[in-house]
Amino acid sequence: MIRYLRLIFLGLLGLGLLTVALANRAPVSVRLLPPDLAALTGLTWAMELPLFLVIFAAIIAGVLIGFVWEWFREHGHRVTAARKAREVARLERELAVLKDASSVPPQDEVLALLDKR
Repeated sequence: MIRYLRLIFLGLLGLGLLTVALANRAPVSVRLLPPDLAALTGLTWAMELPLFLVIFAAIIAGVLIGFVWEWFREHGHRVTAARKAREVARLERELAVLKDASSVPPQDEVLALLDKR
């Protein structure tokens, strides 16, 4: 069921993107700098692209910036998780050593009964 919903969603998304692309086919000029600043610096890079490519490139750039931002934001959580994982591994090794040391049968009958619980 979820698979079909996902396919329907992707189909509608594709149809929406196709509609936006067909509606925005007019070429626009994409410049690196504003004209006055470009004349001052000598960087007059410009390109003519269909508007839908500019829109889609902006969406992709926004998603990538968001991914990088979240990756940096979650760095502290990853460090804490790694530290806790190392501590758990150390405590499990220590517990295994203690279990091996306590495998010697107790000399007292009362202690033997308590260990069985």
